[in-house]
Amino acid sequence: MTTNFDIIRTARAILHVTDLDKSEAFYTKGLGLIVTERTEDAIYLRGLEEHIHHSLVLKKAETPVVEAISYKVRSEDDLEKIATVFAKHNLKVKWLEAGTQHAVGRALRVQDISGLPVEFFAKMEGAERLLQRYDLYQGAKAQRIDHFNCMVPDVEKAYNFYINELDFSCSEFTTDDEDRIWAAWIHRKPSVHDVAFMNGEGPRVHHVAYWLSDPMSLIHGCDVLASLGYAENIERGPARHGLSNAFFLYLRDPDGHRIELYNGDYLTSDPDFNPIRWDLNDKRRQTFWGAEAPDCWFTEASKVIDIETNETISTTQGKLKQAKPIFAI
Repeated sequence: MTTNFDIIRTARAILHVTDLDKSEAFYTKGLGLIVTERTEDAIYLRGLEEHIHHSLVLKKAETPVVEAISYKVRSEDDLEKIATVFAKHNLKVKWLEAGTQHAVGRALRVQDISGLPVEFFAKMEGAERLLQRYDLYQGAKAQRIDHFNCMVPDVEKAYNFYINELDFSCSEFTTDDEDRIWAAWIHRKPSVHDVAFMNGEGPRVHHVAYWLSDPMSLIHGCDVLASLGYAENIERGPARHGLSNAFFLYLRDPDGHRIELYNGDYLTSDPDFNPIRWDLNDKRRQTFWGAEAPDCWFTEASKVIDIETNETISTTQGKLKQAKPIFAI
């Protein structure tokens, strides 16, 4: 399917945190993100490569939840067309006019087919690109936001909506013994994914991923994080996934939000590229090499809010079950 609108890429995440000072130290000294701006109630951060105002917003709140995950579209005309898609399916739609959010133009927020709070916008204020300001590099030297991973109770439902209605493409997927989709990696930009859906209790955001320029940045990031006292925040890795070929590290921020540091996927822009299928029983898909994931990696994820009430959304158990959970990344 080819739509008459253009979703370009993963653009930003809005996380609620309980202590701005603790969060700022973790994301800047540990991960290497740059503070574009800080207010009394929020911090706006970006990666070293990014030339936009921010790709991460940390908002002070009493409860750590995800307010929204966002995608950039090509033009504001695209927002109206995307709104029509969600309205057609009787899903919640909310408009945020220009000036409502700091540094962002008119935006569309929706509650997607799985209940996730998703935002689309076309314009954001610019910022200095610091790629060659090596004197400012610290921690893991995070370059840019790359993707989201979301836990949903019905992966096939999410997959079909994003592929058929929003014109995403699939790069890799996992199926069970009955050939049902257990997890899927889908994209708009020409890499492995802008978002992945994994079977589990949801809707929840499993992690937000930042791209690093090379594997040694990830290793150096581990050294810096440990020296700063964040060794226990390292949850999984370093290791390599079979799915996506990613060299990865998973961390928990001071409020428990999961962040992935990520390097090593591949190009998916060729029109004759075919999605790669993995069998659920093939353990190499989640850990090509490296230590197995801890139980918390499978069971814990950030809760999300309702775009109209701002209340935390209750979750539902994934519809596919097995004796011992083996999730994809």
